[in-house]
Amino acid sequence: MNVSRYLKNIILIELFVPVLLLTIGIYHGLMQVIYRAGVIHQASVAKLDYYQGLTLHGVINAIVLTTFFAVAFGHATIAFFLKREPGRKASLLSLLLMVTGTLMAAAAMLSGKASVLYTFYPPLKAHPAFYIGTAMLIVGSWVAYWDWSVIYVRWKREHKEENTPLAVIGTLVNFTIWFVCTLAVAYEVLVLLVPWSLGWTTGINVMLARTLFWFFGHALVYFWLLPAYIMFYTMLPKLAGGKLYSGTAGRIAFFLFLLFSIPIGVHHQFGEPSIGRGVKLTQSLLTFAVAIPSFITAFTIAASLEHAAWLRGGRGLYSWIWKLPFFRKDVFLFGYLINGLILFIFGGLTGLVNASYSLNNTVHNTSFIPGHFHLTVAGPVFLAILGMSIFLVSQLTGKKIYLPAINTIIPYLWTVGVLIFSTGLMWGGLMGEPRRTNMGLTYLNPASELYHSYWVISSMLGLAGGGIMFAAGFLYFIVFFGTFLRKRSAAPMIDFPVSESLHEEKRIPLFDTFRPWLVVMGFIIFMAYLPAISDALNNTGKKAPPYLPTDPTPIVTKKP
Repeated sequence: MNVSRYLKNIILIELFVPVLLLTIGIYHGLMQVIYRAGVIHQASVAKLDYYQGLTLHGVINAIVLTTFFAVAFGHATIAFFLKREPGRKASLLSLLLMVTGTLMAAAAMLSGKASVLYTFYPPLKAHPAFYIGTAMLIVGSWVAYWDWSVIYVRWKREHKEENTPLAVIGTLVNFTIWFVCTLAVAYEVLVLLVPWSLGWTTGINVMLARTLFWFFGHALVYFWLLPAYIMFYTMLPKLAGGKLYSGTAGRIAFFLFLLFSIPIGVHHQFGEPSIGRGVKLTQSLLTFAVAIPSFITAFTIAASLEHAAWLRGGRGLYSWIWKLPFFRKDVFLFGYLINGLILFIFGGLTGLVNASYSLNNTVHNTSFIPGHFHLTVAGPVFLAILGMSIFLVSQLTGKKIYLPAINTIIPYLWTVGVLIFSTGLMWGGLMGEPRRTNMGLTYLNPASELYHSYWVISSMLGLAGGGIMFAAGFLYFIVFFGTFLRKRSAAPMIDFPVSESLHEEKRIPLFDTFRPWLVVMGFIIFMAYLPAISDALNNTGKKAPPYLPTDPTPIVTKKP
């Protein structure tokens, strides 16, 4: 499909801005493992504090990169599958809001005035520019979503008896989840955090703010993940040389994510005494329920890949796997997606630990937690972003992939690094190793009274894995920017490798309309979060003053 110059430039900018910032994010990821392994026994390097770097790493990689990519990929999928480009004014407004907001938040973080680790997590307090900037980034993504929704409604009026393309269903489900979950954090920012940050209020209801944050915080994971799921269903079988085993299974999975992605955030608050046991039990069960669409996906994609391998001559219970095109340069995207799926198997299994109240208490606030979420965020999410960003840049510029052999190696190198890194962190977490902490100052500093020698091996594994991940990221930057700087050899276009369905499937209206799912979604969220919000409002103490991550005393204390 040919694309207008305008849309091409919008998508390329939405890819380049986060990838440029990603150089900072990956650098600080490496610095984190160096600090934590005890290689550095100080609080800062090159005038960048440890917690400042931790914030930059988390916000750039988990918020900025993922949001920009989701919008860019959404523009491409809507235009390609519906044959209608997003509106110029809406896409430009969306881009301007996201870029402006990102620059505001970046300025606050780089100046050391927003070292808050989590984006909106009091009592750590950031500069107002950080909160306002991240809010603008989110609102910019809303604008794109509203524009796509209008395009979809108009398309549907003209194609009433035609199945909506699966990629479009996935995109709209993803941004519906995103829009609903960010409403809570918008309230937190505008009503609680910004007045507190500006000094208009002296304290904040930490429990309410955290509950609103986690209403957004865990649904955010699925906002990261669903673009990868769209690629798994609509592209991976084609890249493997086969067909999608069931498109209906994909529709069911996407709509189940719509139901269960949001009302499970309280499982991040199992350690909060203000939240009642009944609320925790309910949301624990709902967290297990959200594993259902992932299991559906696992079986559907596995069947699709096996079918593709059999078409290539594969036979046997497991030997068919080796017929898949793991290192073929012409379908390099397969390597990125299949490695993401492999990592997600381990990420999903370790995630079930966090869903269990008793098991979560064992690993709560230990390094097991970042070990788990790097298997998901740095697994299918990050690899899908890396692979698709190279694919889109190549297609939209009409340029061939730079160093194609290296490009096929990157996802495998990254996967090895993530497995080693996460193993080290989870092993250390089971031995009580804390998360977020600069252990080079204390626990892994032989000169400190707090030195713990039994965390040396696990942290060194984390360092080794982090080093391999950094090397893979460096190679990615070479391929990404090298591709962009090559001479053009073809016309700019978007041509996704679309998977056909193996079986002829009739249109089922229930799985081709949003209205009933939105009604059920609203009901489940209301029933799950009304008691949680009530607990947060009623079972809380005095409002908390702001803190810094490096100091256990409040920044401002009220006189008795």
